[in-house]
Amino acid sequence: MQNKKCIDCSESKKCRESSVAWVFFIIGLIATIAIRAVTVLIHIHPVYGQIAWYAGVLGFFIFFVYKFKVDHARSRLIKDKRLIDKLSKNGAIEKEDRELIGSVLCALSSNKDRINYFFIFASSALALIIAVYFDFLR
Repeated sequence: MQNKKCIDCSESKKCRESSVAWVFFIIGLIATIAIRAVTVLIHIHPVYGQIAWYAGVLGFFIFFVYKFKVDHARSRLIKDKRLIDKLSKNGAIEKEDRELIGSVLCALSSNKDRINYFFIFASSALALIIAVYFDFLR
């Protein structure tokens, strides 16, 4: 989780996220598309809808297991290093703790989450429009 070069996100080109993180991000996007495609595919052939549903649910399962592990590791790091206690007190923060805090904040300000939320919103809106068309207008 911690990239030694990524302390305050000001050097964004050095704050590259791992290829593993991108693979799971893409799995999440594919799962999002698959779940939303069920609405369309079920009208083409029920088996296609079922395949999309299983692909979507499996993709979300894989994505959220990964996301849980990452969030748990981040939470454990914060707890083990007592970063919240150290920030709550007005004392000096050591360089190592400052770097850990910077690393956590960089991870929390990832563009992938914003892209993911937008993608979920847009694909949900499109799926809703298509579902209304197939269910009520067609």
